[in-house]
Amino acid sequence: MTASVPPSVAPGTRPRVILASQSPRRRELLALIGIAHEVHPADVDESVPPDEAPVPHCERLARQKAHTLAVEHPDAVVIGSDTIVVIDGDILGKPGDRADAIAMITRLSGRTHTVFTAVAVAHGGVTLSGVESVSVTFRPLDAAQIAAYVDTGEPMDKAGAYGIQGLGATNVERIDGDYFAVMGLPLGRLVGLLRDLGFRYAYGPLTTVDSAPASA
Repeated sequence: MTASVPPSVAPGTRPRVILASQSPRRRELLALIGIAHEVHPADVDESVPPDEAPVPHCERLARQKAHTLAVEHPDAVVIGSDTIVVIDGDILGKPGDRADAIAMITRLSGRTHTVFTAVAVAHGGVTLSGVESVSVTFRPLDAAQIAAYVDTGEPMDKAGAYGIQGLGATNVERIDGDYFAVMGLPLGRLVGLLRDLGFRYAYGPLTTVDSAPASA
Protein backbone atom coordinates (compact mmCIF):
# COMPACT_ATOMS: atom_id res chain seq x y z
CA MET A 1 0.00 0.00 0.00
CA THR A 2 1.18 3.54 -0.71
CA ALA A 3 0.44 6.22 1.85
CA SER A 4 0.30 9.73 0.45
CA VAL A 5 -0.90 13.09 1.64
CA PRO A 6 -4.22 14.31 0.21
CA PRO A 7 -3.92 16.02 -3.20
CA SER A 8 -5.20 19.26 -1.66
CA VAL A 9 -2.19 19.39 0.66
CA ALA A 10 0.87 20.73 -1.11
CA PRO A 11 4.28 19.17 -0.45
CA GLY A 12 6.18 21.14 2.15
CA THR A 13 3.03 22.04 4.10
CA ARG A 14 3.04 21.72 7.88
CA PRO A 15 0.22 19.32 8.77
CA ARG A 16 -2.09 19.66 11.72
CA VAL A 17 -0.87 17.22 14.39
CA ILE A 18 -3.04 15.82 17.16
CA LEU A 19 -1.78 13.91 20.19
CA ALA A 20 -4.50 11.48 21.28
CA SER A 21 -3.33 11.52 24.89
CA GLN A 22 -3.58 13.75 27.94
CA SER A 23 -0.17 12.65 29.22
CA PRO A 24 1.98 15.70 30.04
CA ARG A 25 5.10 13.58 29.43
CA ARG A 26 4.08 12.86 25.84
CA ARG A 27 3.27 16.52 25.27
CA GLU A 28 6.70 17.48 26.59
CA LEU A 29 8.43 14.95 24.33
CA LEU A 30 6.68 16.16 21.19
CA ALA A 31 7.55 19.73 22.11
CA LEU A 32 11.14 18.63 22.78
CA ILE A 33 11.59 17.56 19.16
CA GLY A 34 9.82 20.61 17.76
CA ILE A 35 6.54 19.08 16.58
CA ALA A 36 3.71 21.54 17.26
CA HIS A 37 0.52 19.76 18.17
CA GLU A 38 -2.94 19.88 19.68
CA VAL A 39 -4.10 17.61 22.48
CA HIS A 40 -7.34 15.67 22.17
CA PRO A 41 -7.40 12.63 24.49
CA ALA A 42 -9.04 9.58 22.98
CA ASP A 43 -11.79 7.97 25.02
CA VAL A 44 -11.14 4.23 24.69
CA ASP A 45 -11.63 1.24 26.96
CA GLU A 46 -8.17 0.33 28.28
CA SER A 47 -9.20 -2.85 30.11
CA VAL A 48 -7.24 -6.01 29.30
CA PRO A 49 -9.22 -8.94 27.85
CA PRO A 50 -8.31 -12.26 29.56
CA ASP A 51 -6.80 -13.74 26.41
CA GLU A 52 -4.83 -10.69 25.23
CA ALA A 53 -1.03 -10.74 25.60
CA PRO A 54 0.84 -7.59 26.71
CA VAL A 55 2.38 -6.54 23.38
CA PRO A 56 -0.80 -6.94 21.27
CA HIS A 57 -2.70 -5.19 24.04
CA CYS A 58 -0.64 -2.00 24.08
CA GLU A 59 -0.36 -1.87 20.28
CA ARG A 60 -4.11 -2.33 19.88
CA LEU A 61 -4.79 0.55 22.28
CA ALA A 62 -2.30 2.86 20.56
CA ARG A 63 -3.87 2.11 17.17
CA GLN A 64 -7.37 2.50 18.54
CA LYS A 65 -6.55 5.90 20.07
CA ALA A 66 -5.00 7.15 16.84
CA HIS A 67 -7.79 5.77 14.62
CA THR A 68 -10.57 7.17 16.82
CA LEU A 69 -9.26 10.72 16.59
CA ALA A 70 -8.32 10.37 12.90
CA VAL A 71 -11.95 9.60 12.07
CA GLU A 72 -13.03 12.73 13.94
CA HIS A 73 -10.25 14.88 12.43
CA PRO A 74 -9.53 13.53 8.93
CA ASP A 75 -7.31 16.50 8.05
CA ALA A 76 -4.89 15.81 10.89
CA VAL A 77 -1.97 13.52 11.58
CA VAL A 78 -2.94 11.72 14.79
CA ILE A 79 -0.47 10.17 17.22
CA GLY A 80 -1.64 7.55 19.71
CA SER A 81 0.48 5.78 22.30
CA ASP A 82 0.13 3.32 25.15
CA THR A 83 2.62 2.22 27.80
CA ILE A 84 2.46 -0.84 30.02
CA VAL A 85 4.74 -2.30 32.68
CA VAL A 86 5.05 -6.09 32.68
CA ILE A 87 6.60 -8.38 35.28
CA ASP A 88 6.17 -12.16 35.55
CA GLY A 89 3.84 -11.90 32.56
CA ASP A 90 1.45 -9.60 34.45
CA ILE A 91 0.51 -6.12 33.27
CA LEU A 92 0.83 -3.49 35.99
CA GLY A 93 -1.53 -0.63 35.22
CA LYS A 94 -2.08 2.54 37.20
CA PRO A 95 -2.49 1.82 40.92
CA GLY A 96 -5.98 2.02 42.30
CA ASP A 97 -4.92 3.31 45.71
CA ARG A 98 -1.94 3.69 48.05
CA ALA A 99 -1.87 0.03 49.02
CA ASP A 100 -1.92 -0.98 45.36
CA ALA A 101 0.98 1.37 44.57
CA ILE A 102 3.02 -0.01 47.47
CA ALA A 103 2.37 -3.56 46.28
CA MET A 104 3.52 -2.72 42.77
CA ILE A 105 6.75 -1.01 43.82
CA THR A 106 7.46 -3.83 46.27
CA ARG A 107 7.11 -6.29 43.42
CA LEU A 108 9.49 -4.28 41.21
CA SER A 109 12.09 -3.71 43.93
CA GLY A 110 15.46 -5.29 43.16
CA ARG A 111 14.15 -6.90 39.96
CA THR A 112 14.06 -6.35 36.21
CA HIS A 113 10.77 -5.70 34.47
CA THR A 114 9.81 -4.79 30.91
CA VAL A 115 8.20 -1.59 29.70
CA PHE A 116 6.33 -1.85 26.41
CA THR A 117 5.33 1.35 24.65
CA ALA A 118 3.32 1.24 21.45
CA VAL A 119 3.01 4.25 19.17
CA ALA A 120 0.61 4.61 16.26
CA VAL A 121 0.25 7.28 13.60
CA ALA A 122 -2.95 7.69 11.58
CA HIS A 123 -3.63 9.81 8.51
CA GLY A 124 -5.45 9.47 5.22
CA GLY A 125 -7.14 6.22 6.17
CA VAL A 126 -3.87 4.49 7.06
CA THR A 127 -2.65 3.63 10.57
CA LEU A 128 0.96 2.54 11.14
CA SER A 129 2.27 1.33 14.49
CA GLY A 130 5.12 -0.32 16.33
CA VAL A 131 6.18 -1.33 19.84
CA GLU A 132 9.36 -0.58 21.78
CA SER A 133 10.50 -3.02 24.49
CA VAL A 134 12.73 -1.75 27.30
CA SER A 135 14.21 -3.64 30.25
CA VAL A 136 14.27 -1.64 33.49
CA THR A 137 16.00 -2.82 36.68
CA PHE A 138 15.07 -1.38 40.06
CA ARG A 139 17.54 -1.16 42.90
CA PRO A 140 16.47 -2.89 46.11
CA LEU A 141 14.10 -0.72 48.15
CA ASP A 142 13.05 -1.22 51.75
CA ALA A 143 9.52 -0.72 53.03
CA ALA A 144 10.22 2.79 54.33
CA GLN A 145 11.63 3.93 50.98
CA ILE A 146 8.69 2.46 49.10
CA ALA A 147 6.16 4.14 51.39
CA ALA A 148 7.98 7.47 51.16
CA TYR A 149 7.96 7.35 47.37
CA VAL A 150 4.30 6.40 47.16
CA ASP A 151 3.42 9.20 49.58
CA THR A 152 4.85 11.78 47.16
CA GLY A 153 1.81 11.04 45.00
CA GLU A 154 3.89 10.60 41.86
CA PRO A 155 3.06 6.90 41.32
CA MET A 156 -0.70 7.28 41.35
CA ASP A 157 -1.28 8.19 37.69
CA LYS A 158 1.46 6.07 36.14
CA ALA A 159 1.61 2.53 34.83
CA GLY A 160 3.61 0.36 37.19
CA ALA A 161 3.33 3.05 39.89
CA TYR A 162 6.48 4.97 38.97
CA GLY A 163 7.72 7.73 36.72
CA ILE A 164 11.25 7.46 35.38
CA GLN A 165 11.32 11.15 34.48
CA GLY A 166 10.61 12.25 38.04
CA LEU A 167 11.36 11.18 41.59
CA GLY A 168 11.09 7.55 40.53
CA ALA A 169 14.34 7.93 38.58
CA THR A 170 16.18 7.33 41.85
CA ASN A 171 14.63 3.86 42.09
CA VAL A 172 16.13 2.78 38.76
CA GLU A 173 19.47 1.00 38.69
CA ARG A 174 19.67 0.20 34.98
CA ILE A 175 17.77 0.69 31.75
CA ASP A 176 18.35 -1.24 28.53
CA GLY A 177 16.54 0.34 25.61
CA ASP A 178 14.82 3.57 24.61
CA TYR A 179 14.57 5.89 27.62
CA PHE A 180 11.88 7.94 25.91
CA ALA A 181 9.77 4.82 25.46
CA VAL A 182 9.76 4.41 29.24
CA MET A 183 8.62 8.03 29.50
CA GLY A 184 5.74 7.16 27.18
CA LEU A 185 6.69 8.03 23.59
CA PRO A 186 9.49 6.34 21.59
CA LEU A 187 10.65 9.31 19.54
CA GLY A 188 12.89 7.47 17.09
CA ARG A 189 10.17 4.99 16.18
CA LEU A 190 7.61 7.80 15.96
CA VAL A 191 9.70 9.73 13.44
CA GLY A 192 10.16 6.55 11.41
CA LEU A 193 6.42 5.92 11.29
CA LEU A 194 5.76 9.50 10.25
CA ARG A 195 8.29 9.11 7.45
CA ASP A 196 6.64 5.87 6.31
CA LEU A 197 3.27 7.62 6.29
CA GLY A 198 4.51 10.35 3.94
CA PHE A 199 5.89 13.10 6.18
CA ARG A 200 9.31 14.61 6.61
CA TYR A 201 10.88 15.39 9.97
CA ALA A 202 14.02 17.52 9.63
CA TYR A 203 14.79 18.28 13.29
CA GLY A 204 11.93 20.68 13.63
CA PRO A 205 8.43 21.12 12.20
CA LEU A 206 6.81 18.22 10.40
CA THR A 207 6.16 18.76 6.68
CA THR A 208 4.42 16.82 3.93
CA VAL A 209 6.14 15.08 1.03
CA ASP A 210 4.65 13.65 -2.17
CA SER A 211 4.27 10.01 -1.09
CA ALA A 212 5.92 7.20 0.80
CA PRO A 213 5.47 3.43 0.96
CA ALA A 214 3.60 2.15 3.97
CA SER A 215 1.36 -0.65 5.12
CA ALA A 216 -1.67 -0.54 7.36
